[in-house]
Amino acid sequence: MRGQQRIGVVIPALNEERAIGKVVAAIPDWVDLIVVADNGSNDRTMAVAKAAGARVVQEPERGYGAACLRALAELHDFDVIVFVDGDFADDPSEMPLLVDPILAGEADLVIGSRRLGEAERGALTPQQMFGNWLACHLIALIWGVRFTDLGPFRAISGPTLRALEMRDRNYGWTVEMQIKAARDKLKVREVPVSYRRRIGTSKVSGTLKGTVLAGVKILGLIGLFALKERLNRRPKS
Repeated sequence: MRGQQRIGVVIPALNEERAIGKVVAAIPDWVDLIVVADNGSNDRTMAVAKAAGARVVQEPERGYGAACLRALAELHDFDVIVFVDGDFADDPSEMPLLVDPILAGEADLVIGSRRLGEAERGALTPQQMFGNWLACHLIALIWGVRFTDLGPFRAISGPTLRALEMRDRNYGWTVEMQIKAARDKLKVREVPVSYRRRIGTSKVSGTLKGTVLAGVKILGLIGLFALKERLNRRPKS
């Protein structure tokens, strides 16, 4: 089944020279193309990724979503897209857990849940855990779909991803995808995945500024989509 459909991997990366080679090397060999979107690194991230066998593209505009969108330009006709971070916190060898339900037609989107799986002690900060809980709780209240995590390790069918018309260019990428999946009543599955302490320092949860900006963006997106939902339901005069 995997050999019959094209599977691509997106890895946004910013100053991940110590980790990126390990991430690329751990990706299963049945993946057709690995794209690392370098988001303005000033270390050897690009060189290490290329040496490991990835295709490297550059996105100078800083932002997780911007890097993902740049990488996706290389995978426009692929059947399944997997997203994984470049810090080696996720275990890329667990990719079959995400991809196989999509290939079997059982899911449109599969999210690797760190809460359902085993997270190494200290791998998730308290603010990450609270932010994930709050965002998932609000999505459940507004759209009636329950998630346990906004984890970055996820897979989605190519046609589904293109239909979602993703727009966010920074911190709101994962929550935008899950809101739209809930809104459109897609077949979504969460699977338990392992999670370890990342190599290096997080650009989001590792700083107060990043944590605040991410929280504001995520809650703002939920509010924006909820408002649109309410306006769309309002009877037209």
